[in-house]
Amino acid sequence: MTEMTEQNRPETTSESAKETPQTRKPTRRGGGDPATRGRTTIADGVVEKIAGLAAREVPGVYDMGGGFGRALGAVRERVPGGGARSVTRGVKAEVGEVQTALDLEIVVEYGVSITEVARAVRENVIAAVERMAGLEVVEVNIAVSDVKLPEEEEEESETRLH
Repeated sequence: MTEMTEQNRPETTSESAKETPQTRKPTRRGGGDPATRGRTTIADGVVEKIAGLAAREVPGVYDMGGGFGRALGAVRERVPGGGARSVTRGVKAEVGEVQTALDLEIVVEYGVSITEVARAVRENVIAAVERMAGLEVVEVNIAVSDVKLPEEEEEESETRLH
């Protein structure tokens, strides 16, 4: 009789107790892809920093920004506690939800092909911004505001020594 009773007795373990972590269905909270649950906004300054650093990486780019901005930046760098060189100098970004447009002002070294430097800057900036910010770069306008002459470098080093 004990055999018969044990056979007819319902199992005390529930179905959920038999589940293993591998067979258990994932709990869905909120539904949908987590990447679609909210917005990410990227400030103009973030894109300007990315673009400024990417432009400075290109051989032939001596500096960024116009004459007055560079002069003011040079004075600021020499003053103790004046801060580090601004990576956004010479860069202006307009950032939308999925696209951005950039204006760059650069100074090239004497002897380089300006068109080749501009092409390389444009390619490097587009690649960096699209990779890091995930924004489509619709345009990169480049204004070459100056050419750094070799004798200007000699004059700068002489004035720093005195």
